[in-house]
Amino acid sequence: MAKTSFVFLAEGFEEVEALTQVDLLRRAGIEVRTVSITDTRKVVGAHGIAVEADLTFKQTDFGEADFLILPGGLPGSTNLAAFAPLNDLLRVHAMNHGNIAAICAAPAAVLSPLGLLRGRKATCYPGFDDVLIDGGAEYHTDRVVVDGNFITSNGPSSAFYFGLAIIAHTAGKEKAEEVASGLLVFPGSMPYYLC
Repeated sequence: MAKTSFVFLAEGFEEVEALTQVDLLRRAGIEVRTVSITDTRKVVGAHGIAVEADLTFKQTDFGEADFLILPGGLPGSTNLAAFAPLNDLLRVHAMNHGNIAAICAAPAAVLSPLGLLRGRKATCYPGFDDVLIDGGAEYHTDRVVVDGNFITSNGPSSAFYFGLAIIAHTAGKEKAEEVASGLLVFPGSMPYYLC
């Protein structure tokens, strides 16, 4: 049975960071589902864009989860961080060496307080770096940082490269390059993890 990746949506999520991942992973043929942490599937993003998630958290079986993907945005990131069932899932997934990806404020607001980035290289939206460092992470200013089964990214303009990193980790560099090429990302502009 193929594993499924999940993108978590909380009120105030950053739309570009969430939906770019869904689009790119589906182009790569990777199973990905959006999950609302609210009681309804409709979730409104930070810029007023309403999205209907595939599932609610309560409806979802995470038993065969591949990547758990956390978009940023405010108050989206803080809403994710305040949702105890997601925190529990992230702890268990990390303990079992599962893949976790977070972008923008989410690495600092969600993962760092849980201690999941301690001793790891990571990035986040500028201004949240102190939270990463306080949580024991080695802060980097790169657009995307890959450290084992954790992928972090710094913000909306990096969402595309963040998605390519998830594809490369899941389906290999050739698949990521294929998706990038089809979207006119040329070899000279490829991020380091695809070179």
